[in-house]
Amino acid sequence: MQNKKKKFRLFDAVLMSVVVIMVVESVAPAAAIGPSQYFWWIFLLILFFIPYGLVSSELGTTYAGDGGLYDWVRKAFGPRWGGRLAWLYWVNYPIWMSSLAVLFVEVAEQIFQLKFNSFASILIQLIFIWTVVFVGNKPVSESKWIMNLAAFAKIFIILSLGLLGVYVAITRGVANSFSINNLLPTFNLSGLSNLSVIIFNFLGFEVVATMSGDMDNPKKQIPQAIIYGGIMIAFFYLISAFGIGVAIPTSRLSSSTGLIESFILLIGKMNWFVILIGIFFLYNLISEMVSWALGVNYVADYAAKDHSLPTIFGKEDSKGMPIGTGYLNGIVATILVIAAPLIPNQNVFWSFFSLNVIALLLSYTMMFPAFWKLRQQDPNTERPFKIPGGRLFINLITWVPEVLLILAVILTSFPMNLSASELSTKIPILIGTLLTLAIGEIIVRLTEKNHSLKQKNLSFNNKKS
Repeated sequence: MQNKKKKFRLFDAVLMSVVVIMVVESVAPAAAIGPSQYFWWIFLLILFFIPYGLVSSELGTTYAGDGGLYDWVRKAFGPRWGGRLAWLYWVNYPIWMSSLAVLFVEVAEQIFQLKFNSFASILIQLIFIWTVVFVGNKPVSESKWIMNLAAFAKIFIILSLGLLGVYVAITRGVANSFSINNLLPTFNLSGLSNLSVIIFNFLGFEVVATMSGDMDNPKKQIPQAIIYGGIMIAFFYLISAFGIGVAIPTSRLSSSTGLIESFILLIGKMNWFVILIGIFFLYNLISEMVSWALGVNYVADYAAKDHSLPTIFGKEDSKGMPIGTGYLNGIVATILVIAAPLIPNQNVFWSFFSLNVIALLLSYTMMFPAFWKLRQQDPNTERPFKIPGGRLFINLITWVPEVLLILAVILTSFPMNLSASELSTKIPILIGTLLTLAIGEIIVRLTEKNHSLKQKNLSFNNKKS
């Protein structure tokens, strides 16, 4: 009897997009926008996520390979831009890991009603970081169960928060007004800076696009996965944001502990269920970092072998796992959490999380121009999934999301006024962004120079022999 190849169905693609893209810890920062976030979710679903999903699907199915975003940008703009992309795509990860290490301690204190001193807090953060590093350095086959349990925990947290919010809204009322005026956006610059979090919450679909080879009909299934997956992701985020909005006035919402605080207020006290949610949340922080490690590490490893990043990023173990990048993740995150007490804004989670969001958004600003240029310079390559439409439509789905990405970066990193709170929040993020870009530029150019010298020496030695 002939074995039939197992296919990656539409259901699998939609579920994978929800599991990979949905980030539970960013629910509270998104809810900080207030009731107008509902408008922004729909606005960005249409003007950002759908174009982004279409673009990443065409690129992912046309230029399939381990390099992903790096390959697309390098092919369009050359190795130096590829190196810049690889740097930003990688460096967001250890910054993100350090933000979640901080959040891990804050949530643990909250649910177990403890207060750690500075030494104990940093020690727990370091244990979190290096646990993620060592587990993330293992093949995915050895940690698949971690991802499966994380998917259950993530959906359980989101649905619980949403259903509790609906119950409390019906029985006790809500903490925020959901009037038409509050639901409509005010276009306040300080509030708009939170939009980067919503865009961040939509990123990651290119991972799903890599499965096109296992689909029966990618031309039909990919756009369906984009639309259905995007709607489901927005739905899950919105019902969780509704639960938070019912529990906590926007002005009092903490970007780090707001989700757990919402459960406490919705239930009325700290009890076993809140502790269970907290444990699921802590587990989700670890599993999320492990699930992203492979993608980020492989891109950096690939870029190092392509001589766009230093060779340390390309160091592998006997199983071919990119442990060089993995250990670098741990070293950078360790330095950040030890230096955290020196940051003027003591909402350390938000400082690190914002910097990680900016680094990731900056890497995606290169994807849309790369798509546009490859359409011009490489029109004859077969595209298993090709975005339909004429020149106007292609320009719209390229440059509208590109402008939104750039605006999100500017609004998140630049102070919108001279108030003490705005300056103390944004200045560390701006300085961190500029330092990240400067360090990356130095590393990329030095790597390029060293490779060029090696090639010249090799050529010289060959001529001598």
